Amino acid sequence: MPFGINETMGQYSELFMLLAAGTYTVAFIAFAWDLAKSSKALRAVDLKAAHAGAPAKVPVAAGVGAGSAEARLDGPAGRAERPSSSTAKANAAGSGSVATADGDMKYAAERRVPARVAVALTTLAVLIHGAGVVTRALGAGRVPWGNMYEFLTTGAFLVAAVFLLSLIRRDLRFLGTFIVGLVIIMMVAASVAFWTPVGHLVPALQSYWLVIHVSIAVLSSALFTLTFAMSALQLVQSHRQKAVAAGGADKLGFMRLVPSALSLENLSYRINAIAFIGWTFTLMFGAIWAEKAWGRFWGWDTKEVWTFVIWVVYAGYLHARATRGWTGTRAAWLSIVGYCCVIFNFTIVNTLFNGLHSYSGL
Repeated sequence: MPFGINETMGQYSELFMLLAAGTYTVAFIAFAWDLAKSSKALRAVDLKAAHAGAPAKVPVAAGVGAGSAEARLDGPAGRAERPSSSTAKANAAGSGSVATADGDMKYAAERRVPARVAVALTTLAVLIHGAGVVTRALGAGRVPWGNMYEFLTTGAFLVAAVFLLSLIRRDLRFLGTFIVGLVIIMMVAASVAFWTPVGHLVPALQSYWLVIHVSIAVLSSALFTLTFAMSALQLVQSHRQKAVAAGGADKLGFMRLVPSALSLENLSYRINAIAFIGWTFTLMFGAIWAEKAWGRFWGWDTKEVWTFVIWVVYAGYLHARATRGWTGTRAAWLSIVGYCCVIFNFTIVNTLFNGLHSYSGL
């Protein structure tokens, strides 16, 4: 039996969502400021090195490890370590090498104030956002993912939360502008295009399988969002590396804060593998729920078909990269295609196609 509707909690939820969106916007500006400031600092180092006729020692965001082609700051004093011979070769001014953050993506000794401010603001936004999700659940007396509005707001919360959790182990602050930007887009779309007042679920959704099936789907989609941003940056970084290696000018200086295309591809592949496992369970639990609700495991409903299409695309991506040598830009494009299918499934299919899964609340 569903609980009663608490409209006051629903109003608090909307207020929290508005405050979270505003905080995310300020965090987005801070991340962009970090990219711009760091890019300017890198150019200044290059110019100074060029005038001095010495190799450019560039502090970078994603950290430096042993054998890195980047500079390491020597403690709080900020004195750069003496480069090894391999480092000097990699950073020689005018050599055509492409300076990027280290592939291990560990934190460097350098303290970037704008990046720290951006992470702090994102953390605050996630806390406010979480309060909005919780109050929505309290207002509806159920889990807060029963329609498109709730799915997008909860999904945006998980995307930001997963990003923050990833920062514990790796310095992925270079993704901040793109991840927070996607979160803002999701929240704006939820409020403008899919807003739905707090209310009860339709009978078909009043099942414990809603908690299991949809929660795994949302978490998997959050991980796919992270890899989408990495794959997009991989394409840009790959193009930049090829252009500079061919003797062209480095027109995307801020990309020096981003690891190499290969490093992005490797991390994206590992995260996609985890998300794919989650999506497999999404497909399986959806089939079990369908059998309990409609008496059949599979009925070729539009939503079912596109959930399977997403599974096939990412399965093809993992198989092609692992066994067929589909690396580089081909792997990145396949990952992006998979995410486009995810977006299509949760927007176009939910709103424009009639079927047993038409529960968007519109």
